[in-house]
Amino acid sequence: MAKLETVTATDPGLAETTLTVLLAGGSSPAGVATARALSHAGFRVLSVGSDAGRIAAAIDGIPSASALACDLAEPAEVAALAAVVHRDFGRIDGLVHLVGGWRGGAGIAGQTDADWDFLHHRILSTLRNTSRAFYDDLVASPSGRLAIVSSTSVIRPTADNANYAAAKSAAEAWTQAVANGFAADGSNAAAVILAVKGLVDAGMRAASPERTFPGFTDVTVLAGEICALFTQPAASLNGCRKILQ
Repeated sequence: MAKLETVTATDPGLAETTLTVLLAGGSSPAGVATARALSHAGFRVLSVGSDAGRIAAAIDGIPSASALACDLAEPAEVAALAAVVHRDFGRIDGLVHLVGGWRGGAGIAGQTDADWDFLHHRILSTLRNTSRAFYDDLVASPSGRLAIVSSTSVIRPTADNANYAAAKSAAEAWTQAVANGFAADGSNAAAVILAVKGLVDAGMRAASPERTFPGFTDVTVLAGEICALFTQPAASLNGCRKILQ
């Protein structure tokens, strides 16, 4: 097991009542945008990624944000992550799953085992590991939230993206099961699915100015939706699947 490392911490004396949100997959453009939005809204942010250098750079200049390096697909490393988080920061109030990746293929016969292993490893294993490790935290929190980013392709999958849609579908099923657990435990926690056609950021627009990205969701819009989850009643959110435009 690789050594878990807290690589950056910029915590300007937050109050004990400050909500703490862990971002799984925080070095992505969506992770950076979400960390900024949460920090601006007054949350403590724990941003987690597999590469120490990238995750440290991702939160550079973001107040009340800390970065941790961990392979979230490895159960033992996630257990170690949870121990470090509880020791250094206490209980978390939110888990936002942004770990993803995409692999396509030419028809059903072109859905390779290598691509399936990649998608299953990143999309589902990371969600299972983190949600199990921090489930009790979310149940105990007065504002516990689990949010995942899924895909609109789950409802209408194509032969060319069968691996991807199947992995996302499994992640949605797991999230719905967590929602059922939250309800059965009588908690004020909520598990929410945010479905997008695709995500776009300023860098993508700059690199392809000729593209219009129809139907794609800007990462800043996603970040705002995630922040808003903590101000909405759990009863109206738990088990909800929201499509973002």
